[in-house]
Amino acid sequence: MAGPCLARRAWPGLEWAFGSKPMTATILETFPNQHPGRDYLVTHTCPEFTALCPKTGQPDFATIRISYVPDQRCVELKSLKLYLFSYRDRGIFYEAVTNVILDDLVAVMRPRRLTVEGLFNVRGGISSVVTATYEAPAPGARRRAKKR
Repeated sequence: MAGPCLARRAWPGLEWAFGSKPMTATILETFPNQHPGRDYLVTHTCPEFTALCPKTGQPDFATIRISYVPDQRCVELKSLKLYLFSYRDRGIFYEAVTNVILDDLVAVMRPRRLTVEGLFNVRGGISSVVTATYEAPAPGARRRAKKR
């Protein structure tokens, strides 16, 4: 007989939750970049990230490293912390959570470049590192593409 966590999962879907609210990027807040004319790297590290394995319901522990070159907006740290901690009761695979975090941050900040690394702790004798990257198209490339 399946345990309660297995009975609550939406298999074969990638994401499910134990009664938690659906995750959205609306919790993320931004503020204006005070140096938009300069490329500089911002790196945030969350060494206490947790989510749930969607197959077993067991907790997965990771360090999430977010590095980006801002354009007009930067992410506000308290909202980023609350956003990352809100995954604590959400069942989601390593690959999916890394890409969802990337997509949500790109949507709210529209950075020049952004990389999210998920360094997942050992589980079953295997540790995993998942890296997702975004690079904004060059402004001139957008104009040339539209003319064609």
